This record gives sequence, C-alpha cells and structure tokens, in this order.
Amino acid sequence: MTIAAILKTKGADVVTLPPSMTLAGAVALLAEKRIGAAPVVEGDRVVGVFSERDVVYCLAAKGAAALELTVGEVMTAPARTVSPAEPVLGALSLMTLRRIRHLPVIEADEQGGRLVGFVSIGDLVKHRIDRIEQEAAAMRDYIQSS
Repeated sequence: MTIAAILKTKGADVVTLPPSMTLAGAVALLAEKRIGAAPVVEGDRVVGVFSERDVVYCLAAKGAAALELTVGEVMTAPARTVSPAEPVLGALSLMTLRRIRHLPVIEADEQGGRLVGFVSIGDLVKHRIDRIEQEAAAMRDYIQSS
C-alpha cells in the first residue's frame, strides 16, 4: 500500500504557511484548524515544516518574544518528504528514524516537485490498523466458511 492510497481516503487539502508569517499567526492558524503541523511553502516549493514542537522549543529558548519571530526562522528545515508512490511502511520507517510526525507528499514535476498532500504518523498508523482489521475479518470469514 502506498501514500497515494492514504491521500485518496484522507483527501489532498493541505493547510500551508508562508515563511514570513509570525509565530503568533501560525499558532492561531494551527489552533483554528485543529492541526499539529503544516508545510511551509515559498512559491511552489516546500521549504520546511512548522509544528507544535517548533513552537515549544522556540518558546523555551526565547520566551514570549518568540511569538514575533517568523515561521521561516523557527521551522524544521529542510523538510523530509515522500512521494505518493512511497510504501506506507517506508514512510513509517522514515518517521521513526528521523523522529518526525508529519511528511509533505511531493509529486515530481518539471520544477522539482509540487505539494500534493501531507500525512501524519496518525494517518499511517490508522491505515495500518484498518488493513490489519480487514485481513483479520477476511481470515475469520474464511475459517468459518470451511
């Protein structure tokens, strides 16, 4: 199973942030949308990922003054990305290895790639659990029909 299959069920709508947005503005947007992270996009290019973790680290280091910094100053960059063709287990491995929770999904094009989705570790785990439950149900049906 691939990341493209997850995007088919989840959808490809992605909330993005410009690197010039203030931390205060980005925090308000994350709260409004009830999300934990968003890709940071400059033009058509993903330049980083901004997450709750970035907010916590920045506030710990700079205090309330951090809210006036820009997303570009505190985001995690460069962004680790995956293609829609990436197997789900490969993406899970990357997230575990890099200790990250979100991946922009980039489809290659003439300019180097365009953002087509954004997946979280929760999306991938939910997908794996759903698949395991489907396989278990199929196995029970098979055993009961024998």
